[in-house]
Amino acid sequence: MKTQSPKKNRRSPTTDRLFTETRYKPAALQSWDSLLPIPELPPAASCAIVAVIAALCYANSVHGGFVFDDSEAIENNADITQESALYSLFLHDFWGDDISRQESHKSYRPLTVLTFRWTHYLAGGLHPLLFHLTNVVLHGVVSALSVLVSAALMGEGLPGLNQNTTLKCLRASLFCGVLFAVHPVHSESVAAVVGRADLLCALFFFLSFLAYVSACATDSSCLSLLLCVLFCAISMLCKEQGITVLGVCWLYDILYVGDLSLHRLLTYLRSSSPLYQLRHHTGHWHAILTRHALLLGTGLALCIFRYTIMGASTPQFTPADNPAAFADGLLTRVANYNYYYALNGWLLLNPMSLCFDWSMGCVPLIRSSLDPRVLMILSFWLILIFLVYHCAIRDSHQSRILSMFLAVLVITFLPASNIFFRVGFVIAERNLYLPSLGFIGIVVTGINALAGLCGPTKGRMMIQVFLVVLITTHMGKSVHRSHQWSVEEELYQSGLDVCPLNAKVHYNIAKAAVDRGKEKYAIASYREAIRLNPEYDHALNNLANLLKEDSQEIEAENLLKRAVHVNPSFAAAWMNLGIVQASLKKYDAAQQSYEQALVHRRSYPDCYFNLGNLFLDRNDHSRAAEFWRKAVRIKKTHVFAWRNLITLLDNRGELNTAVEVAHEALQHLPEDPGIHFILGNVLGKADRFEEAEVAFLTALRFSPGVSAYHGNIAVLYHRWKKLDKAEQHYERALEINPADTATLENLNKLRRVRAKQKKGKR
Repeated sequence: MKTQSPKKNRRSPTTDRLFTETRYKPAALQSWDSLLPIPELPPAASCAIVAVIAALCYANSVHGGFVFDDSEAIENNADITQESALYSLFLHDFWGDDISRQESHKSYRPLTVLTFRWTHYLAGGLHPLLFHLTNVVLHGVVSALSVLVSAALMGEGLPGLNQNTTLKCLRASLFCGVLFAVHPVHSESVAAVVGRADLLCALFFFLSFLAYVSACATDSSCLSLLLCVLFCAISMLCKEQGITVLGVCWLYDILYVGDLSLHRLLTYLRSSSPLYQLRHHTGHWHAILTRHALLLGTGLALCIFRYTIMGASTPQFTPADNPAAFADGLLTRVANYNYYYALNGWLLLNPMSLCFDWSMGCVPLIRSSLDPRVLMILSFWLILIFLVYHCAIRDSHQSRILSMFLAVLVITFLPASNIFFRVGFVIAERNLYLPSLGFIGIVVTGINALAGLCGPTKGRMMIQVFLVVLITTHMGKSVHRSHQWSVEEELYQSGLDVCPLNAKVHYNIAKAAVDRGKEKYAIASYREAIRLNPEYDHALNNLANLLKEDSQEIEAENLLKRAVHVNPSFAAAWMNLGIVQASLKKYDAAQQSYEQALVHRRSYPDCYFNLGNLFLDRNDHSRAAEFWRKAVRIKKTHVFAWRNLITLLDNRGELNTAVEVAHEALQHLPEDPGIHFILGNVLGKADRFEEAEVAFLTALRFSPGVSAYHGNIAVLYHRWKKLDKAEQHYERALEINPADTATLENLNKLRRVRAKQKKGKR
């Protein structure tokens, strides 16, 4: 017996519940994507396949190290290395700085940082394998969820437009999941450890949206709505983009639950009584508006919290970070913002030319209407207008799907659009992780429409070939790009191929060259970075440090003066300027530079250490000890401050105090051979031979190849009359360093003594 469909706007008995409405149960299934040449699999199987594909694409990244932003955000972040208290990560930004400070980047992602801290604990330190493996697993999980999210965005399980069918889109959702898993623009989010912020944000974004879909379809909507709000908050605390899920939920409710497409909305607005038409369009408005009030309240609360935690201030960026934001003239700024949008769209469409950084001259500003790049802007908007027109011209299920995916693309990109606030980048591939799902959905919708226009045999075969080529090339590029992100040198060289005018690319090439011991190549790269951007403060600072090591102190001083002139709050540059000035015997100027560094960074142990060195050079031992103590008070593991402090006490004859300080230092640095060695010297001077022997042997256990360690324990044994052991260590010291004349002289003295002893026995 055929079931009759109810009248369109008839309300069921449960529609007056606070958050729920009963859905019509149709009798038949309608497969919207039946023409796609993709196998139709159960959702569980599709999710599993997509997760495996996603993991395979980026499996080679697990053997990579910490590259690019990982250095600052992971290796040098006390919130992750557990050098700071656990609660402090909720007061700091993503990079470990106090988020209320004006200099802070204002990127508040405490839950992402918390996962880094856990990974550091589980890995037993800064071992990148577990960090990268976690990212790959997360991408697999997110990719699997993208299948379910795509199905929901396509209206899976909802009534068709004729109300007699339930929509089914197993093929299209699988296709979306596969493309999401293999898209090369995700390489940075997965292969770079800091990309975990995007992965976690997407994970809880998807969970929040799926919870909202459940709230719209089930009677357990209160719990589902609570989960939606909770997951949204977690997503935002992983990365700022997470809050945009509220906009996607809002549109889903209007488009699918409220059954109000763009075409219908425009039809009602053109009528003589649009408000009447909208009021009587559906019987579910009470529940929908209640849910929307919850979404609005959640969004406002999260925005207020976010603004408050930032210290009620916005981040301060420079023209090098985002040139368009500082361009003169509104039209120039708007034109360049739109060009950035077009470039982001091009990267989603053709992700073959990727770069780890797009700032600092990588994308020159458009300053004239005759610039040929204006054509790219026009093309971008023509495509966007065409898509919106297609959504509005007819009330088909395909146009609704297109509307949803277009909304996902636009809404999730809004935080990076420069519309609401100035951002600190030109293009950031990581920020396309979520918007890419919207783009992929549009592509799949288009391919499905194309499949309907093609013939059942030849056309279907051509589409199959195209899909195989598309997926294969994307997988190949993702694998290759993942490898590049694993090798720092290759990553930076690939950036040079895409953005040769980007000063930051040359800067990072120089940093990598220093790590490989290629100082001359590094100096040339730093000079090129400064040529491209004469106000590049970090390049000026780093080049000065290299020149200082090469005994070119005068040029180094001039470069550092330029750096602090460009960025007066650059504490490290002030400190380095002080170091150079101290080496030039400009002690008063050096002290002023150090004090300026401490003005801009009060808790700066390296600066206190160098101040101590300055006062040591000026023979003010008391103040030298004072500043070294300040350094170790701030940073308990500042090994050089501990060593200098103990050595100073030793030289001043304060042997007991030196021993006490050495034991205090070893509580924080129990495996530092230098401190054990210095302690051995102090104990030897105090004639505490047995304790000195233990200290020296401990130093040798950690560093057996140091000539001085063998030489000094030999002197101890020599004084202790243990001549066999003394001779053994003298010989070992000379094996390591044959040019050590003092040790050779001591060994000769010992042998002369032993020769006299043998002669006397005769």
